[in-house]
Amino acid sequence: MRRYMVPGICVLLLVLVLHTMTLASGMPAGLAVEPLEILTASGERHAFSAHLADTPESRARGLMYVTRLDADRGMLFDFETSQVIHMWMKNTPLSLDMLFITEEGIIARIAARTRPFSTESISSGGAVRAVLEVNGGLAQELGIAPGDRVEHRIFSPQ
Repeated sequence: MRRYMVPGICVLLLVLVLHTMTLASGMPAGLAVEPLEILTASGERHAFSAHLADTPESRARGLMYVTRLDADRGMLFDFETSQVIHMWMKNTPLSLDMLFITEEGIIARIAARTRPFSTESISSGGAVRAVLEVNGGLAQELGIAPGDRVEHRIFSPQ
């Protein structure tokens, strides 16, 4: 019996580690994925598929533990009403760009290349309805800036 105990424990630990890695690498399950576009001041359109975090639980979890995010993916946090938003990077291993978006879909502020695992508060700096998180540095790479428009069903058309 003892002869099989150590190899059995090793196999069990390996299975648990691989299971944890699999869960951590992808996006949180159960969230709706919706199309979203960003229209820049220069007229370029950038299409994304965004996981919609629209409940207190999904907003609290956000992209925690996610280790990989495709360039055309993101997470849209819908807070339903305009308010000052405070975000953080606790348990988030990726550097992200946080795009703070008004009720009308205008990017008010971008917190670029946030620091992974940081518990420092990142403020919207004013009232916004939503936050879009994408890979760190992507906003600069695509020429996305404050004043650009985010098109998604939650924003009021002008």
